[in-house]
Amino acid sequence: MTKIQILDGGLGTSLEQNHNVTFGSDTPLWSSHLLISDPSTLLSCQKDFGDVPVDVILTATYQVSLHGFANTKTSDFPNGINASQVPQFLETAVQIAENAKHPESAIALSIGPYGACMVPSQEYSGKYDAAYDSGDALLAWHQERLELFARTKDIKQRAQYIALETVPRLDEIISMRRALSAVPGLFPGLPFWISCLFPNEDENIPDGSSPEDAIRAMLDPSLAAAVPWGVGINCTKVWKLDSLLRRYEAAISNLLQEGIIAGWPALVLYPDGTNGEVYNTTTKQWELPEGAEREDRIPWEKQLTEAVRATKARGKWPQIVVGGCCRASPSDIKKLHSCITV
Repeated sequence: MTKIQILDGGLGTSLEQNHNVTFGSDTPLWSSHLLISDPSTLLSCQKDFGDVPVDVILTATYQVSLHGFANTKTSDFPNGINASQVPQFLETAVQIAENAKHPESAIALSIGPYGACMVPSQEYSGKYDAAYDSGDALLAWHQERLELFARTKDIKQRAQYIALETVPRLDEIISMRRALSAVPGLFPGLPFWISCLFPNEDENIPDGSSPEDAIRAMLDPSLAAAVPWGVGINCTKVWKLDSLLRRYEAAISNLLQEGIIAGWPALVLYPDGTNGEVYNTTTKQWELPEGAEREDRIPWEKQLTEAVRATKARGKWPQIVVGGCCRASPSDIKKLHSCITV
C-alpha cells in the first residue's frame, strides 16, 4: 500500500500574495530575507501551511547562499552579512519550521540549485555564469553551503529530510550528491530527495537532458555515495505530470533491470500552482505570455490528485509526498489535502 503524505506549497509567492511582502534586487535571499528582516511574518506564512495540516514542511532556506547574505544590506547589517554570521539565520529557519508545523510533522531542509541564488535567478534556464558552469565548481559551491547547514545544532534530529530542489542541470544533480556525500554533519543520517523541473515545451530539464538521464544521475550509486531516498518533480506545470511520471517509472524500471539499483525510491511531487502564468526573471513577476489567455481548466488540486492516483494505481512507488511549488497557496494545499484524503 502506497503511503501518501502532504507537503507544503510556494513560500515566496505566498508571502507576496498573502502577506504583502515584496522582493527585488535588494533582497537577493528572496523568502530567506525574512529570516533577517521579519521572522514573525515568515512564521505566520509557514504556519498557514502547517495548519492545513501538512506532513512535511520545508525550511525557508531555498535561496540561501554566502553571496546572497554578503549582498544583503539592512540597518543592522549595513555592510552585508559575513559567513560567520550566517549560521544564526539557519538556526532561525529551523526554529520557525519547528514552530509552524504540527508536532507529528516532519521538516525538510530546502536547498535550491546555484541558479536560484543568481540575480536574476536561472533555475528555469540552467544558464550559469562562467565561474560556476562546471561540475567541479558546483561541487565546491554546494559543499561550502551544506557545511553551513551541518553546523546547525542537532540538525540530524531536528530535520527529517533534505530537499535538493529545482535542479536544472545534469552535472548539478551529480555535484549536489557528491557535495552532500562530503558533509558528515548531514550525511549519512538524513534521507534526501532530488527534484528536477521541466519548464519548457519539451519534456527535458532546462539543460536539455531527458527525464531518463536525470533519473540515472539521481540514483546511480557509482556517481556518489549519497543516494536519494526520493526522486521528484517540482516547479512544473501540473498537466505535464502524467507523461513525465510514466517516463520516470520506465527509467527506474530499467535501472532495476540493469541491477544498478535494488529497489524503488519514494516520489516527491510538487508542481507549480499556476494557471498559464510564466515567471519573468527580469520583472520578477508571474505573467501570462503575450497572446495567452487564462484557461478555465480542471482545478489544480484535482489535476494533481488525478496524477497521484494514476501513478499510485500502477503500484510502483512505496511512498508519495505531494504538495505545491510557486503560486500554490495554503488554501490550494488545503484543497489538495481534502482531495487526496477523500
